[in-house]
Amino acid sequence: MLSAIAGSPDLAPSPEKPLILLAPMEGLLDATLRDVLTRAGGIDRCVSEFIRITDTLLPERAFVRVVPELLNGSLTRAGVPVRPQLLGSDPVCLAENAARLAGLAPEGIDLNFGCPARTVNQSRGGAVLLDEPELVGRIVSAVRRAVPAHVPVSAKMRLGYQDDLRAEECALAIAEAGASELVVHARTKAHGYRPPAYWERIADLRERLYGRIAPRLVANGEIWTVEDARRCQAVSGCPDLMIGRGMVTHPGLALAIRSQGDVVWAQIVPWLRDFWDQVSARVERRHRAGRLKQWLGSLRRHYPQAGQAFDTLRLVHDPEVIGAWLDAQCLGVVPAGAADEVEPVIC
Repeated sequence: MLSAIAGSPDLAPSPEKPLILLAPMEGLLDATLRDVLTRAGGIDRCVSEFIRITDTLLPERAFVRVVPELLNGSLTRAGVPVRPQLLGSDPVCLAENAARLAGLAPEGIDLNFGCPARTVNQSRGGAVLLDEPELVGRIVSAVRRAVPAHVPVSAKMRLGYQDDLRAEECALAIAEAGASELVVHARTKAHGYRPPAYWERIADLRERLYGRIAPRLVANGEIWTVEDARRCQAVSGCPDLMIGRGMVTHPGLALAIRSQGDVVWAQIVPWLRDFWDQVSARVERRHRAGRLKQWLGSLRRHYPQAGQAFDTLRLVHDPEVIGAWLDAQCLGVVPAGAADEVEPVIC
């Protein structure tokens, strides 16, 4: 049952500066988009899409395929750390794979207890494990023991599977098993991504963990604007935030939250061109147009120009035509209302 308190307890703040993390988003926020978004600034760390662990000890190339940043010191080209995320339900297999992953010198290792996808949950992965707090604790403990002490182990969870009745129990299991950081997506699996996010329940968890050897708690869910970020921090009591869809739609959101500026459309256009080049190098020809439109479809929530671009390219599938259109935009884009003040963008 979801509580309805209006604020958060007066708990101690995070010991360091507030973090802003880029969330994992399966099927969207991969290494290509991480590379582009981290150029905007304001992001402290990324978490990768999940790497599924079943009953096999994966080869190193399987980790690198999902997290190519491992070949660059676990950093994006902009120098932002990337923490690989593992998903599974077998503590022994997860520990063995975490140990192998640790040999690639990742920034840390994250564990997924939040994925709401039906196929994942049917395979006993992600949010369904929140019905088994004891197993969640054993997974975290096994991974923590399997990797060197200098490698951080963190976790991400939702409030629960069908309800949030065991949220405190799961958070305690994760904390007591040795995780140094816990991201809480303030919805259950049953809620999916429907608003609202129940940030007040993160405050409940924070109050329960406070005074123990507790992980750094990070709030996640339904943060689209600076105002959302401020309300989330106030209601959850967590200065630290993880943002996914909000950052994809508004690449300058982290900067804006920090009051360090923003990202205008003229900056994004050359990033679209580079995004397209990377997609063209990594994705089958028939899927390339869809990847670009997917990001444009998100960007139009914040940038009207992205909506115009999406409408222009909606029925275009030929990569050469799309590439030529992007080239033309790079050579001639001028933000609306700023024709006399901004030089054309040269990619």
